[in-house]
Order: sequence, then C-alpha cells, then structure tokens
Amino acid sequence: MRFTPPSGPPITFRARLHDARTATVIGRLLGLAVLVCFATGVLSHCLQHPPAWLADRLPSRPYWGYRLTQGLHVAAGTAAVPLLLAKLWAVYPRLFAWPPVRSVRHALERLSVAVLVAAGTFELFTGLLNTVQWYPWPFPFVPVHYAVAWLLLGAMLLHVAVQWPAIRGHFTRRSPGTLALPEADGPDRRQLLAAVAAGVGVVTLTTVGQSVTALGPLELFGPRSPAHGPQGLPVNRTAAAARVTGAALADWRLTVTGPRPYSLTLEELRALPQHEVALPLACLEGWSKSARWTGVRVRDLLERAGGGPGARCRVVSLEVAGAYRVTEMGRGYAQDPLSLLALRLNGEVLSLDHGYPARIIAPNRPGVLQTKWVGRLEVA
Repeated sequence: MRFTPPSGPPITFRARLHDARTATVIGRLLGLAVLVCFATGVLSHCLQHPPAWLADRLPSRPYWGYRLTQGLHVAAGTAAVPLLLAKLWAVYPRLFAWPPVRSVRHALERLSVAVLVAAGTFELFTGLLNTVQWYPWPFPFVPVHYAVAWLLLGAMLLHVAVQWPAIRGHFTRRSPGTLALPEADGPDRRQLLAAVAAGVGVVTLTTVGQSVTALGPLELFGPRSPAHGPQGLPVNRTAAAARVTGAALADWRLTVTGPRPYSLTLEELRALPQHEVALPLACLEGWSKSARWTGVRVRDLLERAGGGPGARCRVVSLEVAGAYRVTEMGRGYAQDPLSLLALRLNGEVLSLDHGYPARIIAPNRPGVLQTKWVGRLEVA
C-alpha cells in the first residue's frame, strides 16, 4: 500500500496482512467482546444506580448473577486489549490514505473510526486501571465510563453500517477490495490470527482467576487474588480509608426507623434469631469469592419497625464520607430471605475492615452496595 503526500516520494507500507479480510476477522472478535462488555456494563450500572421505576423490579436471584456478569465484563474487557491492538495494527496504513476525505461516505467512515478508536481506547484504559483501583484522572470513573460506553456503541454501529458492503463481501468470501492480498498470504493470516488468539487466551487465563475460583492457580497477573484478605476475604475499602475507628463504635447501637422505630445494642442484635447463608462478595473490579455469613434477616428488622411485605430499605453507614455511604435496597432485595444484616463472617465476628459491628450482605448485588459499618436502617 502506498501513501503519496502533497510533496515528496510515495511512502510504501511493506508489512503484509494489512488487508480488509484480516481486519474483518479480528474486528468480529473485537466487536463481540465490546458487545459483551456493553451489555454486562449496562446491567452493572443499573444494579448500582437504578432509576426509580426499576429499583423495585431488580431481581435478587440468581444469587450468583452479579458475580457472573461482572466477572464476564472484566474478562471480556481484558481480552479486548490484544484484540484492539491487533485490529489497529491491521488497519493503520489507512490512516495515511490520501486524500484524507474522498466523499461524504468516506468522511463518515473516518469520523466513526476516530470516535471508535478514541472511545474504545478510553474504555479499556480506564477499565483496566479501575481493576487496580487507580484513578489518575479528575473525573468520577463510574458515570464517565458508562457515558463513553454509549458513545462507543454508537460509533461501532455507525462504523459497521458504513463498512457493511465490505463486511458482507468477506462473510461471503467475495473479493476483499483494494487492500486484498494474494491467496498465498492465507497461511500467514492463519498464523497471525493464531498468535492473536494465543495472546487473548494467555491474557484471559492469567487474570480471570480473580473471578473463577477454579482457575485461581493460573492467576499470575490478576490485580486481586480472592485467596488473600482478612478472614479469608479481600477488602477493597478499609476502615481507615472510611475513617471508622474502634473507639467510635464503643457505644454503637443499630437504629431502625419506620412506623414503629427502635434501636438495638450489639448484644440485643445477637440475641435475635440468627441465619447463615453462603453468598459471594462480587466487586466492580471483577474479583469475587463466596463466604459464609451469619446475621439477622433484613426483612425481619423491617417488619419489626412496621414495614409491610412490600417495604423497601435505606441503609446508612457510619463511614464519614463516600459515594456509597447511603444505599437503597429495593423490595426484591429487602424482602429476600438471603439478605442479612451480617454479624459474622466464616464463623468469626466481623473484623473492623469487613464492617464490624454489622454489614449488609444480599444476593445478586454489587460489592459497593454491601454496606459496611451499618448504623441505621430506614423503612421506605
């Protein structure tokens, strides 16, 4: 492929396989990974920040649902990194095509590509840094990441629409067009695609162990190992980070507001009927691990305060500040018998970093909403 600048000799790209067929094959896999990330990301956002009309309709079952979808979200995003790099390598000579714009269709194509590359790179870059909880930017991660995901989807749909004639040709094995290479390049293309597949496989297998317990021994580069942490469970936000101290909990009482408000000391709470459930703690960063939790059912506490079978709940933490200091539990979560105000973890009293004296644990719920250091429940 040659690029002729306004003046000077032509620039020739001699590297092979910068052809439309290679780009299309890699693009299909990248598009699939992006769609998986988008669908699971929208689901995660709705669970964390549900609109009012959806809050009471969110399902609490299957109890492992968020563990699966968020693990898939992070795994697909990680796998998309080598796919994006391979895709950019296959098509970069087109960036030097001259003239830069030949028609309205060509202008739309270039615009969609620019937005697609920028949005895709931004999503993968910020998503990977989120898995290690490093935020070197001034904007809030969750809303911006979510907004750019919609921009990425729109740019991808526009790009597919503009490129559809060529894509359809490659699906039906017609001539790949102006960037076509001889059929002799077939073995080289297969080797390239095999190398890309191997790269995706290695990246996935060495990181997905944080979500899939069975693959834990292969986790070499995962940012978080579920096997490490106090009481056998990792901690994202410590008590020190939340500015919760043991001294501040010396006179702790649980306050439950509603038609019949009341308060309980820790000993009185322990004297109530205790229930044990096995539920995973699944976090936005992709890691998850199951544990045994013991405590009082949230619905029993709400019922005692006058909440009926359709009562919702607002949970208020003792932490001084934080985006999730106050969380909402819709009817499905508040009334699920698996939702507990937990007092014990794996048979032991909660450590301070795990939310002592009491924390929320509920099925199919993001970890950031499993509120720690609970001070008040409000019947809604």
